[in-house]
Amino acid sequence: MRFLQFTPYIFILLLASCQKDKNTAETTDTDQNAKDTVLHITPLDVKLNKLTANWKNAKANSVKQFYNKTWPKDDLSGGFLVAKNGQILFETYGGYANRKNKTEIDANTPIHLASVSKVLTAAVVLKLIDLEKLDIDAKVNSILPEFPYEDISIKMLLNHRSGLPNYAYFGDDRAIWDRSMMKNQDILDLLALHKFGLYFKPDKKFGYCNTNYAILALVIEKVTKMNYRDAMKKIIFDPLGMKNTYVFDYYKDKETASQSYKGNNVLYDYDFLDNIYGDKNIYSTPRDMLKFDLATYSKKFLNPKLVKQVFQGYSYEHKGERNYGLGIRMHEWKTGEKLFYHNGWWHGNTSSYVTLKGDTVAMIALSNKFSYKPYKIWKLSTLFGKYPIKQDKEDGAE
Repeated sequence: MRFLQFTPYIFILLLASCQKDKNTAETTDTDQNAKDTVLHITPLDVKLNKLTANWKNAKANSVKQFYNKTWPKDDLSGGFLVAKNGQILFETYGGYANRKNKTEIDANTPIHLASVSKVLTAAVVLKLIDLEKLDIDAKVNSILPEFPYEDISIKMLLNHRSGLPNYAYFGDDRAIWDRSMMKNQDILDLLALHKFGLYFKPDKKFGYCNTNYAILALVIEKVTKMNYRDAMKKIIFDPLGMKNTYVFDYYKDKETASQSYKGNNVLYDYDFLDNIYGDKNIYSTPRDMLKFDLATYSKKFLNPKLVKQVFQGYSYEHKGERNYGLGIRMHEWKTGEKLFYHNGWWHGNTSSYVTLKGDTVAMIALSNKFSYKPYKIWKLSTLFGKYPIKQDKEDGAE
């Protein structure tokens, strides 16, 4: 396919421009320490205005105070980063990727993103839609003929309105699956064979389900004629310079990947669901996730009309401030403020990615030791805008 042959050059063009953010905290001052250098998108920069030293220092101190309060005993086992306009205000790393080998976690250590992986899977699906290789309203069975549910569309997978059953539940039934290492294709085959009942009629309501994104990974493979791992690398990771990001392969990476630990530091063993991708199994770093976040500010990264669809809610059956877009969660307050995020939890890995689009702020917390602490990073939003967040409220994992 011509698209596949010239994909790297297409992405160079797509990242060519970005609107500069305007606010009183910015300046054209060129003085900046080397360690604070704006992270670049390869091969082009997403250019956002630099921040004044005084503003940066004030915010950095506030972020550091929050971090020290959240991780008071320096028990972070992962990475923590907060950035504005691509400039890192505060970051820190700690703990072990492998406690047995005493391999320390640093800025280049990939950690399991858990469900934050969905953000990146959705990005590739959206790129294919943007390049007219895929229709967002296409029925899934028009791409995967064995898919047994006629009324479910690509959009319904993206926004979790399909009603599909969770593969982790039917896969755990020994009458259905023998608990050997499961693949994405096995999920599709089981759906086709058993035609499990849907949890609800397609597009009737929201129902968060990992099966949606496991199927989207198969859609990516069918459209690109590449393995999901290769497609993610070629379409997102390489063009954005995400050099420490990859899709886990159980048979190749289980000995070298960052390990997963319970809260008491006991190792989590792999299980039969650990080779399924799309909904999870992307390993990355806070800095690489910042590169991805920066790319989203280029108006040519995705068609603006498509971007608008990404960052809007689709489930208003029940009143409340929480909603889900296309691969991203959100808070929508009556005051007009919006906050976009995705959290993750798989085994002992917990993660949070928060992006404040109106304030060009990214906040990322990754942990390979079970902890609810990464989910608290969203509370820092009040440092950058008028977000009505109650500081004593705990945010949920998923």
